[in-house]
Amino acid sequence: MNKREPLKNIRIVLVHPSHPGNIGAAARALKTMGLSALHLVQPRKFPDPDADARAVGAGDVLCNAQIHACLSAALRGCALVIATSSRHRELRHEMMEVRAAVRELLLRAAIHPVAVVFGNETTGLTSEEASLCHVWARIPADPQYPSLNLAAAVQIFTYELWHASLESAGCAEPEFAPASFEQVEHLYQHLEKTMVHTGFFDPKHPRRLLPRLRRLLARARLEVEEVNILRGFLNAIDKMRR
Repeated sequence: MNKREPLKNIRIVLVHPSHPGNIGAAARALKTMGLSALHLVQPRKFPDPDADARAVGAGDVLCNAQIHACLSAALRGCALVIATSSRHRELRHEMMEVRAAVRELLLRAAIHPVAVVFGNETTGLTSEEASLCHVWARIPADPQYPSLNLAAAVQIFTYELWHASLESAGCAEPEFAPASFEQVEHLYQHLEKTMVHTGFFDPKHPRRLLPRLRRLLARARLEVEEVNILRGFLNAIDKMRR
């Protein structure tokens, strides 16, 4: 953790990247904008000579890239996770413009790790992957052709982070500790378990309850103490049923 060095606390996460050249170009984008934490979720081809060639002088970022078996593993410890996506989904999370998103990222990154998640070049993020994120951010583009190359999207996002970091230097840190990704996930699992045990939720007929619950928790931006309160309440319910 790097207190007062927010750019060092920001992870750029590429989920199932299919073109190694994009991984190398993304590494270069990070280094030019003062970031260094590149995380890859099941890359199709990596390491690869194309990635090395596109990284140019950012070979250190590429060599230190962390590879994960799933998105959840890449997000461990993060207090805020922002997904980049333009796909329409029935249960839409909060959507922010990139410049608003980076300001919130930098505020949290003053103390805690945060992440920006980019999906596969062709399919983007699945609904399940997006549900693990708190907010969606989009890069405004011509509505007639809004599709950006993965590496180009990473470059724009990292530039906005760098630019905003210069403006936000010296801003006040958050007063209360935000809940980590794992803490919110454990609360979600506890809620699901208690809802089943009380008969409120029938797993055989789930409908859209669980995705809506995930969206609610993401929108709340819970603090550690708030998670503890809710879990304490759930523990009391669980004891009553024993």
